Amino acid sequence: MTTRDVSQGEAEGNESWLAHFPVTFFAVVMGLSGLTLATHRIELKFAVSHTASLALTAITTLVFLAISTVFLAKALRYPASVRDEWNHPIRIAFFPAITIGALLIAAAILPWNRPLAHGLWLAAAVAHLGVILGVVAAWLSHRPFETVHLTPAWFIPAVGNVLVPMAGVKLGYIEVSWFFFSVGMLFWLVFLTLVFNRLIFHNPLPERLLPTLVIVIAPPSVGFVAWQELNGGEIDAFARILYYSALMFALITLTQVGRLVSLPFTMSWWAYSFPVAGFTIASSRFGEATGTLVPKALTLVSYAVLCAIILLLVLKTIAAMRRDEICRPEG
Repeated sequence: MTTRDVSQGEAEGNESWLAHFPVTFFAVVMGLSGLTLATHRIELKFAVSHTASLALTAITTLVFLAISTVFLAKALRYPASVRDEWNHPIRIAFFPAITIGALLIAAAILPWNRPLAHGLWLAAAVAHLGVILGVVAAWLSHRPFETVHLTPAWFIPAVGNVLVPMAGVKLGYIEVSWFFFSVGMLFWLVFLTLVFNRLIFHNPLPERLLPTLVIVIAPPSVGFVAWQELNGGEIDAFARILYYSALMFALITLTQVGRLVSLPFTMSWWAYSFPVAGFTIASSRFGEATGTLVPKALTLVSYAVLCAIILLLVLKTIAAMRRDEICRPEG
Protein backbone atom coordinates (compact mmCIF):
# COMPACT_ATOMS: atom_id res chain seq x y z
CA MET A 1 0.00 0.00 0.00
CA THR A 2 1.40 3.37 -0.99
CA THR A 3 1.51 6.53 1.12
CA ARG A 4 -1.10 8.00 -1.19
CA ASP A 5 -3.44 5.04 -0.54
CA VAL A 6 -3.02 5.49 3.22
CA SER A 7 -3.75 9.21 2.95
CA GLN A 8 -6.84 8.53 0.87
CA GLY A 9 -8.03 5.94 3.39
CA GLU A 10 -7.54 8.37 6.28
CA ALA A 11 -9.39 11.10 4.36
CA GLU A 12 -12.30 8.75 3.71
CA GLY A 13 -12.40 7.85 7.40
CA ASN A 14 -12.42 11.52 8.38
CA GLU A 15 -15.14 12.25 5.83
CA SER A 16 -17.22 9.36 7.12
CA TRP A 17 -16.85 10.62 10.70
CA LEU A 18 -17.88 14.15 9.72
CA ALA A 19 -20.76 12.99 7.53
CA HIS A 20 -22.27 11.11 10.46
CA PHE A 21 -21.81 13.81 13.10
CA PRO A 22 -25.39 13.95 14.50
CA VAL A 23 -27.49 16.99 15.34
CA THR A 24 -28.29 15.19 18.61
CA PHE A 25 -24.84 16.34 19.83
CA PHE A 26 -26.48 19.67 20.69
CA ALA A 27 -28.24 17.86 23.56
CA VAL A 28 -24.80 18.00 25.22
CA VAL A 29 -25.00 21.81 25.19
CA MET A 30 -28.50 21.70 26.70
CA GLY A 31 -27.26 19.46 29.50
CA LEU A 32 -24.19 21.56 30.28
CA SER A 33 -26.21 24.79 30.10
CA GLY A 34 -28.75 23.33 32.50
CA LEU A 35 -25.96 22.40 34.90
CA THR A 36 -24.56 25.94 34.63
CA LEU A 37 -27.89 27.59 35.46
CA ALA A 38 -28.63 25.12 38.25
CA THR A 39 -25.17 25.74 39.75
CA HIS A 40 -25.84 29.47 39.71
CA ARG A 41 -29.07 28.86 41.67
CA ILE A 42 -27.19 26.79 44.23
CA GLU A 43 -24.56 29.52 44.60
CA LEU A 44 -27.30 32.10 45.21
CA LYS A 45 -28.99 29.78 47.71
CA PHE A 46 -25.85 29.41 49.82
CA ALA A 47 -24.48 32.91 49.11
CA VAL A 48 -21.14 31.58 47.88
CA SER A 49 -18.75 32.65 45.13
CA HIS A 50 -19.96 32.33 41.55
CA THR A 51 -16.65 30.84 40.40
CA ALA A 52 -18.17 27.46 39.53
CA SER A 53 -21.01 28.86 37.42
CA LEU A 54 -18.63 31.25 35.65
CA ALA A 55 -16.30 28.38 34.79
CA LEU A 56 -19.22 26.26 33.61
CA THR A 57 -20.50 29.15 31.48
CA ALA A 58 -17.12 29.36 29.76
CA ILE A 59 -16.89 25.59 29.28
CA THR A 60 -20.45 25.36 27.92
CA THR A 61 -19.84 28.22 25.50
CA LEU A 62 -16.67 26.58 24.19
CA VAL A 63 -18.45 23.24 23.78
CA PHE A 64 -21.29 24.96 21.92
CA LEU A 65 -18.84 26.71 19.59
CA ALA A 66 -16.95 23.46 18.97
CA ILE A 67 -20.06 21.43 18.19
CA SER A 68 -21.49 24.26 16.04
CA THR A 69 -18.24 24.49 14.07
CA VAL A 70 -18.17 20.77 13.35
CA PHE A 71 -21.86 20.69 12.42
CA LEU A 72 -21.39 23.71 10.13
CA ALA A 73 -18.46 21.94 8.47
CA LYS A 74 -20.71 18.93 7.96
CA ALA A 75 -23.44 21.14 6.47
CA LEU A 76 -20.96 22.70 4.03
CA ARG A 77 -19.26 19.47 3.00
CA TYR A 78 -22.16 17.02 3.29
CA PRO A 79 -25.38 19.02 2.82
CA ALA A 80 -27.23 15.87 1.77
CA SER A 81 -26.45 14.31 5.16
CA VAL A 82 -27.94 17.33 6.98
CA ARG A 83 -31.00 17.16 4.72
CA ASP A 84 -31.37 13.49 5.63
CA GLU A 85 -31.38 14.40 9.32
CA TRP A 86 -33.93 17.14 8.69
CA ASN A 87 -36.12 14.64 6.85
CA HIS A 88 -35.72 12.05 9.61
CA PRO A 89 -39.00 11.81 11.56
CA ILE A 90 -37.23 11.68 14.93
CA ARG A 91 -33.98 13.64 14.46
CA ILE A 92 -35.81 16.68 13.10
CA ALA A 93 -37.00 17.37 16.66
CA PHE A 94 -33.37 17.90 17.72
CA PHE A 95 -32.67 20.79 15.34
CA PRO A 96 -34.25 23.31 17.79
CA ALA A 97 -31.65 22.12 20.33
CA ILE A 98 -29.18 24.31 18.42
CA THR A 99 -31.05 27.53 19.18
CA ILE A 100 -32.09 26.26 22.62
CA GLY A 101 -28.42 25.92 23.50
CA ALA A 102 -27.83 29.54 22.48
CA LEU A 103 -30.85 30.73 24.50
CA LEU A 104 -29.61 28.90 27.60
CA ILE A 105 -26.09 30.29 27.21
CA ALA A 106 -27.57 33.79 26.89
CA ALA A 107 -29.43 33.24 30.18
CA ALA A 108 -26.21 32.02 31.80
CA ILE A 109 -24.19 35.00 30.53
CA LEU A 110 -26.83 37.59 31.51
CA PRO A 111 -25.69 38.07 35.15
CA TRP A 112 -22.12 38.76 33.99
CA ASN A 113 -22.39 40.54 30.64
CA ARG A 114 -25.76 42.04 29.76
CA PRO A 115 -24.84 43.46 26.30
CA LEU A 116 -23.36 40.13 25.15
CA ALA A 117 -26.33 38.20 26.53
CA HIS A 118 -28.70 40.66 24.86
CA GLY A 119 -27.16 40.20 21.42
CA LEU A 120 -26.98 36.43 21.74
CA TRP A 121 -30.56 36.20 23.02
CA LEU A 122 -31.90 38.30 20.14
CA ALA A 123 -30.12 36.19 17.53
CA ALA A 124 -31.14 32.95 19.21
CA ALA A 125 -34.80 33.97 19.62
CA VAL A 126 -35.13 35.00 15.96
CA ALA A 127 -33.33 31.84 14.80
CA HIS A 128 -35.46 29.68 17.08
CA LEU A 129 -38.65 31.09 15.61
CA GLY A 130 -37.34 30.27 12.14
CA VAL A 131 -36.39 26.73 13.13
CA ILE A 132 -39.74 26.13 14.83
CA LEU A 133 -41.65 27.35 11.79
CA GLY A 134 -39.58 25.00 9.66
CA VAL A 135 -40.20 22.04 11.97
CA VAL A 136 -43.94 22.70 12.15
CA ALA A 137 -44.09 23.09 8.38
CA ALA A 138 -42.39 19.71 8.08
CA TRP A 139 -44.86 18.16 10.52
CA LEU A 140 -47.77 19.52 8.47
CA SER A 141 -46.30 18.38 5.15
CA HIS A 142 -47.22 15.20 3.37
CA ARG A 143 -44.38 13.21 4.87
CA PRO A 144 -45.42 9.70 5.96
CA PHE A 145 -45.18 10.32 9.72
CA GLU A 146 -46.43 7.36 11.73
CA THR A 147 -47.25 6.81 15.39
CA VAL A 148 -44.01 4.88 15.85
CA HIS A 149 -42.07 8.06 14.99
CA LEU A 150 -43.60 9.99 17.91
CA THR A 151 -41.30 10.12 20.95
CA PRO A 152 -40.84 12.48 23.91
CA ALA A 153 -38.07 14.12 21.86
CA TRP A 154 -40.88 15.94 20.06
CA PHE A 155 -41.22 18.02 23.24
CA ILE A 156 -37.88 19.72 22.47
CA PRO A 157 -39.32 22.42 20.16
CA ALA A 158 -41.95 23.26 22.79
CA VAL A 159 -39.32 23.44 25.53
CA GLY A 160 -37.31 25.90 23.46
CA ASN A 161 -40.23 28.31 23.17
CA VAL A 162 -40.83 28.26 26.91
CA LEU A 163 -37.15 29.02 27.58
CA VAL A 164 -37.26 32.37 25.80
CA PRO A 165 -38.71 34.29 28.82
CA MET A 166 -35.88 33.15 31.12
CA ALA A 167 -33.70 35.95 29.78
CA GLY A 168 -36.29 37.77 27.66
CA VAL A 169 -38.20 39.21 30.61
CA LYS A 170 -35.04 40.57 32.26
CA LEU A 171 -34.02 42.10 28.93
CA GLY A 172 -37.36 43.89 28.66
CA TYR A 173 -38.98 41.81 25.90
CA ILE A 174 -42.21 41.17 27.78
CA GLU A 175 -44.65 40.67 24.91
CA VAL A 176 -42.15 38.64 22.90
CA SER A 177 -41.67 36.43 25.95
CA TRP A 178 -45.43 36.01 26.34
CA PHE A 179 -45.68 35.03 22.67
CA PHE A 180 -43.07 32.28 22.93
CA PHE A 181 -44.40 31.08 26.28
CA SER A 182 -47.96 30.81 24.94
CA VAL A 183 -46.88 28.90 21.84
CA GLY A 184 -44.63 26.60 23.86
CA MET A 185 -47.31 25.70 26.40
CA LEU A 186 -49.85 25.08 23.64
CA PHE A 187 -47.52 22.69 21.83
CA TRP A 188 -46.63 21.00 25.13
CA LEU A 189 -50.27 20.18 25.87
CA VAL A 190 -50.84 18.91 22.32
CA PHE A 191 -47.79 16.67 22.32
CA LEU A 192 -48.34 15.54 25.89
CA THR A 193 -51.62 13.97 24.74
CA LEU A 194 -50.08 12.49 21.59
CA VAL A 195 -46.99 11.09 23.32
CA PHE A 196 -48.93 9.41 26.14
CA ASN A 197 -51.31 7.93 23.60
CA ARG A 198 -48.30 6.51 21.76
CA LEU A 199 -46.64 5.20 24.94
CA ILE A 200 -49.77 3.52 26.29
CA PHE A 201 -51.61 2.20 23.26
CA HIS A 202 -48.84 1.45 20.77
CA ASN A 203 -45.57 -0.48 20.58
CA PRO A 204 -42.99 0.49 23.22
CA LEU A 205 -40.16 2.86 22.40
CA PRO A 206 -37.06 1.31 20.84
CA GLU A 207 -34.35 0.71 23.42
CA ARG A 208 -32.07 3.47 22.06
CA LEU A 209 -34.89 6.04 22.46
CA LEU A 210 -35.96 5.07 25.98
CA PRO A 211 -33.80 7.83 27.56
CA THR A 212 -36.08 10.40 25.92
CA LEU A 213 -38.75 9.41 28.45
CA VAL A 214 -37.01 11.72 30.93
CA ILE A 215 -37.78 14.69 28.67
CA VAL A 216 -41.38 14.71 29.96
CA ILE A 217 -40.05 16.42 33.12
CA ALA A 218 -38.68 19.42 31.20
CA PRO A 219 -41.73 21.29 29.83
CA PRO A 220 -43.57 21.82 33.14
CA SER A 221 -40.28 22.54 34.95
CA VAL A 222 -39.10 25.28 32.60
CA GLY A 223 -42.73 26.33 32.13
CA PHE A 224 -42.88 27.07 35.85
CA VAL A 225 -39.66 29.11 35.69
CA ALA A 226 -40.93 31.09 32.70
CA TRP A 227 -44.35 31.68 34.28
CA GLN A 228 -42.74 32.96 37.46
CA GLU A 229 -40.53 35.32 35.43
CA LEU A 230 -43.54 36.63 33.52
CA ASN A 231 -45.43 37.23 36.76
CA GLY A 232 -42.74 39.07 38.66
CA GLY A 233 -41.67 36.11 40.76
CA GLU A 234 -45.13 35.47 42.18
CA ILE A 235 -46.44 31.96 42.87
CA ASP A 236 -50.08 31.62 41.87
CA ALA A 237 -52.38 28.67 41.20
CA PHE A 238 -51.06 28.02 37.69
CA ALA A 239 -47.45 28.14 38.91
CA ARG A 240 -48.32 25.44 41.44
CA ILE A 241 -49.98 23.33 38.74
CA LEU A 242 -46.83 23.53 36.62
CA TYR A 243 -44.42 22.73 39.44
CA TYR A 244 -46.43 19.85 40.84
CA SER A 245 -46.90 18.47 37.32
CA ALA A 246 -43.12 18.47 36.97
CA LEU A 247 -42.82 16.73 40.34
CA MET A 248 -45.31 14.06 39.28
CA PHE A 249 -43.47 13.44 36.01
CA ALA A 250 -40.23 13.16 37.99
CA LEU A 251 -41.83 10.52 40.22
CA ILE A 252 -43.16 8.66 37.18
CA THR A 253 -39.67 8.71 35.68
CA LEU A 254 -38.28 7.18 38.87
CA THR A 255 -40.44 4.12 38.25
CA GLN A 256 -38.50 3.59 35.01
CA VAL A 257 -34.99 3.98 36.44
CA GLY A 258 -34.38 0.22 36.43
CA ARG A 259 -34.96 0.08 32.68
CA LEU A 260 -32.99 3.25 31.96
CA VAL A 261 -29.79 2.37 33.81
CA SER A 262 -29.59 -1.03 32.11
CA LEU A 263 -29.43 0.44 28.61
CA PRO A 264 -26.22 0.47 26.56
CA PHE A 265 -24.80 3.98 26.20
CA THR A 266 -25.81 6.11 23.23
CA MET A 267 -25.88 9.88 22.75
CA SER A 268 -29.59 9.78 23.64
CA TRP A 269 -28.46 9.34 27.26
CA TRP A 270 -27.85 13.11 27.26
CA ALA A 271 -31.64 13.41 27.41
CA TYR A 272 -31.26 12.60 31.12
CA SER A 273 -29.43 15.84 31.87
CA PHE A 274 -31.46 18.93 30.95
CA PRO A 275 -34.80 17.76 32.41
CA VAL A 276 -33.11 17.11 35.77
CA ALA A 277 -31.48 20.55 35.57
CA GLY A 278 -34.83 22.17 34.80
CA PHE A 279 -36.45 20.40 37.75
CA THR A 280 -33.59 21.47 40.03
CA ILE A 281 -34.02 25.13 39.08
CA ALA A 282 -37.81 24.93 39.41
CA SER A 283 -37.55 23.30 42.85
CA SER A 284 -35.08 25.95 44.01
CA ARG A 285 -37.33 28.81 42.92
CA PHE A 286 -40.50 27.21 44.24
CA GLY A 287 -38.90 26.43 47.60
CA GLU A 288 -37.56 29.97 48.01
CA ALA A 289 -40.88 31.57 47.02
CA THR A 290 -43.09 29.40 49.22
CA GLY A 291 -40.74 28.41 52.03
CA THR A 292 -41.90 24.81 51.56
CA LEU A 293 -39.47 22.25 52.95
CA VAL A 294 -39.92 19.47 50.36
CA PRO A 295 -38.95 21.54 47.28
CA LYS A 296 -35.94 22.88 49.19
CA ALA A 297 -34.81 19.33 49.91
CA LEU A 298 -35.55 18.26 46.34
CA THR A 299 -33.32 21.07 45.10
CA LEU A 300 -30.28 19.58 46.82
CA VAL A 301 -31.14 15.99 45.92
CA SER A 302 -31.83 16.73 42.27
CA TYR A 303 -28.71 18.90 41.98
CA ALA A 304 -26.58 16.07 43.34
CA VAL A 305 -28.22 13.67 40.88
CA LEU A 306 -27.64 16.17 38.07
CA CYS A 307 -23.92 16.46 38.85
CA ALA A 308 -23.60 12.67 38.95
CA ILE A 309 -25.46 12.34 35.64
CA ILE A 310 -23.31 14.95 33.88
CA LEU A 311 -20.08 13.37 35.15
CA LEU A 312 -21.24 9.93 34.01
CA LEU A 313 -22.32 11.26 30.60
CA VAL A 314 -19.03 13.07 30.01
CA LEU A 315 -16.99 9.98 30.90
CA LYS A 316 -19.14 7.66 28.78
CA THR A 317 -19.16 10.05 25.82
CA ILE A 318 -15.36 10.37 25.88
CA ALA A 319 -14.99 6.59 26.15
CA ALA A 320 -17.42 6.02 23.27
CA MET A 321 -15.58 8.56 21.10
CA ARG A 322 -12.29 6.81 21.78
CA ARG A 323 -13.87 3.51 20.69
CA ASP A 324 -15.22 5.21 17.54
CA GLU A 325 -18.82 4.37 18.53
CA ILE A 326 -20.43 7.82 18.16
CA CYS A 327 -20.30 9.25 14.64
CA ARG A 328 -21.22 6.13 12.74
CA PRO A 329 -24.06 5.19 10.38
CA GLU A 330 -27.21 3.92 12.09
CA GLY A 331 -27.44 0.17 11.94
